[in-house]
Amino acid sequence: MPEPELRTDRLLLRRWRESDLEPWAAMNADPEVREHLGELLTREQSDAVAALMRAEFDERGFGWWALEVRATGEFIGRAGLDEVDADMPFTGVDVGWRLTRSAWGHGYATEAALSCLAFGFEVLGLPEVIATTTAGNVRSQAVMRRIGMTRDPADDFEDPSVPEGPLRRCVLYRIRRDAPRAARRARAS
Repeated sequence: MPEPELRTDRLLLRRWRESDLEPWAAMNADPEVREHLGELLTREQSDAVAALMRAEFDERGFGWWALEVRATGEFIGRAGLDEVDADMPFTGVDVGWRLTRSAWGHGYATEAALSCLAFGFEVLGLPEVIATTTAGNVRSQAVMRRIGMTRDPADDFEDPSVPEGPLRRCVLYRIRRDAPRAARRARAS
């Protein structure tokens, strides 16, 4: 199955290219980008993550797209859908994003996430999509609210894959396919 591309007014969510590996590695070596993700990654680790993302997309028909600004062709990160790891205290498909610092504050995460949600609901037929982040990641939580997701504090959890510390406590947001599309769009503007 060919990997679909998603287009928004300003963004292209597309297949990964070799030319993405260097800026991807730079993102993964940036302490501010990795603030809520854990340790910095080496170039080799970053390349391995990219290879895994490609393989999972080929296997499932969805996953993490490379994120590009259409007007300039600039690689600014990733966005997509991912199956929740088996060791988590919940199941489902997770929407997420990671952008370079220069792309922060332009609404790109919201725009990309809305496109991913549409793909998940309309193409994959998912009944629900979730999103998770650390309790302290207020910027990502704001994006989750802007795309119409809601949080029940009873769903918050300790990430078993993270060592004790400030990154272990996480929040979980949800949105159902039957959530009003108009409400999602209104929150995105």
